Amino acid sequence: MAGALDGIRVIDVTSVLMAPLATRMLADHGADVVKIEQLGGDAMRRGRPGRNPGMPGILLDLFRNTRSVALDIRSTDGLEAARRMVDGADVFVTNVRAGGLDRLGLAPDVVRSRNPGLVYCWATGFGSDGPYAGRAAYDDVIQAGSGQAWLGGQLHGEPEYVPALIADKVGGLTIAQAVLAALLHRERTGQGQLVEVPMFETMVAFNLIEHARGHALDPPIGDFGYARLFTLARRPFPTADGWICILPYDERQWRDFFTFADRPELADRAAAKDQHSRIDDVEEVCGLVAEVTPDHTTAVWLSFCADRSIAAMAVNDLSTIQEDEHVDAVGLIETRTHPTEGPYRYVRDPVRYTATDTGLRRPAPRLGEHTDEVLAEVGYSAAEVADLRARGVAVVPAD
Repeated sequence: MAGALDGIRVIDVTSVLMAPLATRMLADHGADVVKIEQLGGDAMRRGRPGRNPGMPGILLDLFRNTRSVALDIRSTDGLEAARRMVDGADVFVTNVRAGGLDRLGLAPDVVRSRNPGLVYCWATGFGSDGPYAGRAAYDDVIQAGSGQAWLGGQLHGEPEYVPALIADKVGGLTIAQAVLAALLHRERTGQGQLVEVPMFETMVAFNLIEHARGHALDPPIGDFGYARLFTLARRPFPTADGWICILPYDERQWRDFFTFADRPELADRAAAKDQHSRIDDVEEVCGLVAEVTPDHTTAVWLSFCADRSIAAMAVNDLSTIQEDEHVDAVGLIETRTHPTEGPYRYVRDPVRYTATDTGLRRPAPRLGEHTDEVLAEVGYSAAEVADLRARGVAVVPAD
């Protein structure tokens, strides 16, 4: 099956994680994503570990289904080659800062004047009309500024970062969604547009969803934040041989849970509360659960919870998540063979489609692997390509 974006060409002048994740998602949906990399390669190519230079493990996932062109776009001829690519594209995605875009001659007004139907997606750290515009933005910086680190401090007393690049990944998801919306608009109207996706504002909005609560009203009502999340008691519970998450929901499930634990007096205390009261008294309720979970193994608790339709999961070790029976059964992680890097674990798109394909069509490319073919596609002759390579404007992999 073809992908939903089959026939859509995306020119990618991005780096690090947020924007490349977005273009990889578009590539998974069948878009022809052409990554224009600097001659030394994208910053992610310098990651570790990997079997060969420029091909670390993270790249095998992040660059899959894309093509790589290595160009010196700071040179006149390299910039002209990049412009030709953008002229024939449907989407242009970049996270280069405004000053850099101006210096490169790839600012939105310049590019869109040559291709009015283009969806130009500019991923920024901070919105271009605010006082933070132009500042450097990385995941830690955005976790700090967006309130994400403050949320961690509500539990442990001092602000802390989530041990995941959550701002980058939420930003990448938002970029992909924004591009798809702009493509749908173009399909209906024929109009391209500039789409700006600011990382900071995206994370502020993300964090306020459940925490604004009564502060969504003016003047505010009640405390800020979702109380259930502001306690150390909300954590996995110890079992006789591991850790588990158990979440009884209604009164019947709470009674079943404590009856099985042979603690009927606790059942009365938990089940007598309604859902709002259990949230307000989350520390007490979680404490009651923690009293009894060590009495049985994780397997026993999971079997009981499954029988009574109580939500529960064992705590998985992420480094061995591929061994989880469900992950294995649905084929989420498979072993594939890269033409130069050998066997590696491929994590497929978790979404299933009945009419379109998001599978692996191209393994992650080496730096400049598709330089020659893409330049030919935008009108360069073999002699012209050879000249660009001879003058160091374009690069292909060393054999």
